[in-house]
Amino acid sequence: MATYNTSEFKKGLKIQIDGDPYLMIECNFVKPGKGQALYKCRVRNLVRGTVIDRTWKSGDSVDAADISEIEGQFLYRQGEKFVFMDTTSYEQYELDPEQVGDAALYLKDASMCAILLFDNNPISVSPPNHINAKVVECDPGVKGNTATKVTKPVKIETGATITCPSFVEMGDVIRVDTRTGEYVERVKE
Repeated sequence: MATYNTSEFKKGLKIQIDGDPYLMIECNFVKPGKGQALYKCRVRNLVRGTVIDRTWKSGDSVDAADISEIEGQFLYRQGEKFVFMDTTSYEQYELDPEQVGDAALYLKDASMCAILLFDNNPISVSPPNHINAKVVECDPGVKGNTATKVTKPVKIETGATITCPSFVEMGDVIRVDTRTGEYVERVKE
């Protein structure tokens, strides 16, 4: 298994601690007045999402996590599980709602996603950055509120509630940024 020396530590590094994959989200080099140099790092568990602080002495090493990212297609929902298919090997993966997380709000049938694998087991999924979705529920716009930035909540076909400008109506197709959950634009079909 590959290892990283402390001199290779940087933000975004994927490491393994006690058998779990972690993502390094912050790393600071500290040189006290006397004694050995230290690397104070903040890491996020990629399976559970918890964040911990760890300190390594200069010269220590840590194992690299066996993390890979594949392109997958969302197929369907089976009970509580979400079923995805690897587009190159056609292997299917079932993910729990905890693994899918907020991405479930933006999953449409046959949408392409990035699936994160640890030891060839899926641990999380990321939807595409933008999706086009049909508005299925919203309040009617009030006449005269088109000049100002008046917004209203609308529900899209995936089940997510998005804040949109007041001119958006039921049946419109809108583009949504899945990273922030914000309205981008109205799409003409």
